[in-house]
Amino acid sequence: MVSFLAPLGFYLPADSGEKVSLGVTVLLALTVFQLLVAESMPPSESVPLIGKYYIATMTMITASTALTIFILNVHHCGPGARPVPPWARRLILHHMARLCCVYEVGESCKSPQRALGERADGRDAAGLGESPGEGEVGAEARGCPWDRCLCHHDGLLRNVGYIAGCFRRHRAAQRRTGEWKKVAKVMDRFFMWVFFLMVFLMSVLVLGQAA
Repeated sequence: MVSFLAPLGFYLPADSGEKVSLGVTVLLALTVFQLLVAESMPPSESVPLIGKYYIATMTMITASTALTIFILNVHHCGPGARPVPPWARRLILHHMARLCCVYEVGESCKSPQRALGERADGRDAAGLGESPGEGEVGAEARGCPWDRCLCHHDGLLRNVGYIAGCFRRHRAAQRRTGEWKKVAKVMDRFFMWVFFLMVFLMSVLVLGQAA
């Protein structure tokens, strides 16, 4: 039962901060159980079957903890990280994600926050649509007609271009960070099923030999 807790460390969310702690705790628990069993076992020259089982399980938990540290490093790749390589996007994000049934939540639905944001943008745009009249009156009062003055148009285009460039860079950084997080999630699910299978087969082999 304690051995089956080790693969569940891959199922924990990466932002919980308990993935490595669970692996270390399970490893310490197995060490204590091994010491208790070793005290009650009679002395022999060969390693008993339960000792082999503990050694194999502790080796597997050590490997799973090391893989968890690597996956956490992948998950916390910031906006300054490189984009996901094409082979990783094709292998992990497409094939392995379908194999492990990892999908993004809410990809095909529209969230209420986004709808409210669009309404707010519409109201802001409507409010901005009323402002050129005031600017036109102010420009004509200064002797600079709004329709024929190019300085206002050039300044507006520069400001809009700067805002659009910042928004594109921000969206690209968010997309790159989201791709790395999805890569880490797919790897978590894949290794979880692999280690579950390893623990099950190892338990069956040990029980079969003991029988």
